[in-house]
Amino acid sequence: MSSRVEEFLDFVRRSPTAFHAAENIRVELAARGFEELGEQEPWRIQPGGKYVITRNRSSVIALIVPERGMAHFQIVASHGDSPTFKLKPVAEDVVCGKYVRLNTEGYGGMIMSSWLDRPLSIAGRVMVRETRGVSTRLVNLDGAAVLIPSMPIHFNREVNDGCKFNAQIDMLPLYGDGSAQGGLLRALGEHCGVAPEAIVGSDLFLYNRDRGAVWGAKGEYFSCPRIDDLECAWTSLQAFEQAKNPDQIDVLAVFDNEEVGSGTKQGADSTFLTDVLSRVAAALGATEAEFRAALASSFMISADNAHAVHPNHPEKYDAGNRVYMNEGVVLKHNANQKYTTDGVSAAIFRMLCEGAGVPVQDFANRSDVRGGSTLGNIANTHASMNTADIGLPQLAMHSACETAGVLDLDSMISALGAFYATAIRMQSDGAYLLG
Repeated sequence: MSSRVEEFLDFVRRSPTAFHAAENIRVELAARGFEELGEQEPWRIQPGGKYVITRNRSSVIALIVPERGMAHFQIVASHGDSPTFKLKPVAEDVVCGKYVRLNTEGYGGMIMSSWLDRPLSIAGRVMVRETRGVSTRLVNLDGAAVLIPSMPIHFNREVNDGCKFNAQIDMLPLYGDGSAQGGLLRALGEHCGVAPEAIVGSDLFLYNRDRGAVWGAKGEYFSCPRIDDLECAWTSLQAFEQAKNPDQIDVLAVFDNEEVGSGTKQGADSTFLTDVLSRVAAALGATEAEFRAALASSFMISADNAHAVHPNHPEKYDAGNRVYMNEGVVLKHNANQKYTTDGVSAAIFRMLCEGAGVPVQDFANRSDVRGGSTLGNIANTHASMNTADIGLPQLAMHSACETAGVLDLDSMISALGAFYATAIRMQSDGAYLLG
């Protein structure tokens, strides 16, 4: 089985929120010699340089410029956020004078029942008052801080017949007894080494702190929180770190807020990607026309996980377009373009995988089942280029604990490694040269 699974599980453990995932990626790339650029500063981009940029501390873009300078772009884009519950600004609520619970609201479309009766923790960022402004501090209380208790079956006899959860009533976490009032702000202040009153803003989320586990008859599966989409973010990072192609600018993008539509300043529906690419082109001396030509010849892989066939409900999946864990990377198709894959991008990606010896599976929903979507088609409205939507097969997507295949980690790293290693040249509209 893959030797990389424990590395991935460690990355998940260290990435309880999109803020932490972006920071871990930034730190790792900085340690590998990537120069950090601030969007608020002029950029000096050099041929042969390696650069990393963050926006909102929750999205990150990195790029490797070849020695030749300006070239087309080859991009792998994924996202670092996952469905969860976000704390409201006034979070503490005293119930019956005996309990302190936290007021939360859902972030993204999670399976609510999977969050019940398990110890959870709190992580995110806080804004700390400084002498002449504010600064960001990442926080992770990293302990069993709260729990969302189920109602006992004695008071809900129909619970096993299906239950509709009310997020404002059923899903609020218990923080402590009556004496815990004010304790959350004190804990955050202690974590940051500041007085509680110095914290003037926050973006805080619940997370499942269960450690990941490898399991199955042959150790072929693993389960942990946030596989969607940290698996694609981490595997694309592994491939990107080895990239060095003299004929293209290699790009890694990990966006925030995909789970809520990407419509933020740091999401795929923002100008973040085009801002970075256009500024790089300008710094390398490219004209606007040359930049647009480079975009037209560029290629993006939108990497977000896919639905493996559920062993108890195979009837939910299209008979001819089913995918399974440990059987390779998935190309995702949808006639209504919820996924960007078309004949061109599928052919190119399939050929890359054939050359790398990576198996490819095709996923499409049953025609009478509405599927999800991802960031590829959203990003394409800002930077239009050939794009393939891919992912790795998993079970229980959007659960607090998800499951995937151990072997697929290596498959994705190899496939994306082949993508970064192979220049994809557009000779004319509809004709492409690989290598």
